Amino acid sequence: MPNAVELKNVSYSYPNSRQASLNNVNFSVAKGSFVAVMGPNGAGKTTLSLCLNGLIPQLLEGELAGDVTVDNKNLRMCRVQEMAGHVGLVLDDPEAQIFGRTVIEDTSFGPANLSLPVEEIYQRAGQALQMTRLNGYEQRSTHRLSGGEKQRMAIAGILAMHPEIMVLDEPASALDPLGIREIYQTIDDLRLQKQLTIIVAEHDCQEIIGRADRVIVLKGGEIAWSGVPEELFRNVSLLQTFGIRPIPVSLIGWEFYQKGWIAFAEIPLGVIAAEKTVRDIMTKYNLRPVGKADPPVVRQPETKARALIQVSNLNYQYLPDNNVLKNINLTIRRGEFVALIGPNGSGKTTLAKHFNGLLQPSAGDVIINGVNSREFPQLARVVGYVFQNPDHQIFSATVEKELEYGLKNIGLDSAEIRRRVDRVIKFTGLEQRRKDHPFALGRGERQIIALASILALEPEILVVDEPTTGLDWAGVQKIMELIRHLHDHGTTIIMISHDMEIVARYAQRIIMMKDGSILLDGSTGEAFSNLEALEQASLVPPQIARLAARLRDLGFTADLLQEREFLQAMGRPVEVLPC
Repeated sequence: MPNAVELKNVSYSYPNSRQASLNNVNFSVAKGSFVAVMGPNGAGKTTLSLCLNGLIPQLLEGELAGDVTVDNKNLRMCRVQEMAGHVGLVLDDPEAQIFGRTVIEDTSFGPANLSLPVEEIYQRAGQALQMTRLNGYEQRSTHRLSGGEKQRMAIAGILAMHPEIMVLDEPASALDPLGIREIYQTIDDLRLQKQLTIIVAEHDCQEIIGRADRVIVLKGGEIAWSGVPEELFRNVSLLQTFGIRPIPVSLIGWEFYQKGWIAFAEIPLGVIAAEKTVRDIMTKYNLRPVGKADPPVVRQPETKARALIQVSNLNYQYLPDNNVLKNINLTIRRGEFVALIGPNGSGKTTLAKHFNGLLQPSAGDVIINGVNSREFPQLARVVGYVFQNPDHQIFSATVEKELEYGLKNIGLDSAEIRRRVDRVIKFTGLEQRRKDHPFALGRGERQIIALASILALEPEILVVDEPTTGLDWAGVQKIMELIRHLHDHGTTIIMISHDMEIVARYAQRIIMMKDGSILLDGSTGEAFSNLEALEQASLVPPQIARLAARLRDLGFTADLLQEREFLQAMGRPVEVLPC
């Protein structure tokens, strides 16, 4: 099979950068293959993506060495316009690709620039919207879409171009589980039907296994590893070295491998394989499940804690006769860690924006600390809100000034501002960054800056909207441990997330939403055991919960959510009594 893409000795440095973003990168991609590029934030994945359709060096300045060849065309010699219909690029920030006022206008933008007949333009756009589950959204304003819907629209815009090569930079980072499945199923179908070549930068091993022919790991702008996915994903130690999040069931398999119970090649990478492995081990070593082990020690809310948020008969409309929230009733008490989950567009962010006054009810009431939100002018002091995209709330010239801004706005004196800024900078580990420009830092650090700017206000309630989106595993762990620490010290946490593994690990209570209504409100274990509600909300329970559910006949309980719980629940070898 001839090569679709070839890189020879490619190095690249951005203007005024002292460090190369890519350093002597060499690899080729065969036509029709699927290659995943993985690695931590700042490894060079996005820079590599920009090289593959000529944006580097044609539009972005900097120093490029080596050659990038696409279908035997050296991209140094090709205009971006020439490659746009051939190599489709989906950026990691969907808002950077939005051009149209409505969904159909935006999706039609690409094929319209190919000078196609009007009928074909709209036919392509319609097909792309169907593939990305946006049919029916044609006339919706692009600014009224949720983060996940914007991501699907960006992908639809590229699909409408009918490219031969698709380069996707974190295509699923803001999608709900159903959206992730559908996008990757669409990619699978296109690859099968049209021999599409796929190059995807991705953090999630679970979406790569069974799809990718090869994985390339970048670290510090260099290729640190290249090979078949199974070899990498079974090696938990190597994944940790590269800062890549392991597949949950592989962590259990790795423990078995470390004990000498299974061979390396037997480490499971999916739930079905893990079920067989566990059954075999339970039989071979005469183990019996002991039920759910003690959960990790986390701060529990007081049983009679005061209500911090009370929502009564809340309805909200962005447009007349279009209820985005429908008769919402709930109470959140001091000390809770609540996760809002549900599909894209279910109303999670709209609901959360009522908690700090960013939105006011069309009908009903939101009571914060006993005061109606309509009569609470300084809600930001009580309810801190960290946006999904940190770049929407960062605007100062240095990290230090960003943290000072909110404190000056609420009228604190300079001594108190200094005390709070110093405390928060130390708490978040930003000591070496206080004089840096926020936009000179990586996505993970900007996420922490956005969080720090809110923490400086010392809110009693913290709302975090998709705090792990776009972060590598190290960034995910850091931001979530900061949030856990805040919760342990009394802050009430409300987290919006599509990452069911993170929800299972940190949240105590789940509010599940669909179509602007609450579908379920209960403990994390109860929520992930309710398969009917999960199916209605198009959600997939965590991998360990799915594994435990398949092993119920052996005595495993359905509320097992984490690897450690599962391993402890397997029990100890049982002595066989003589007859």
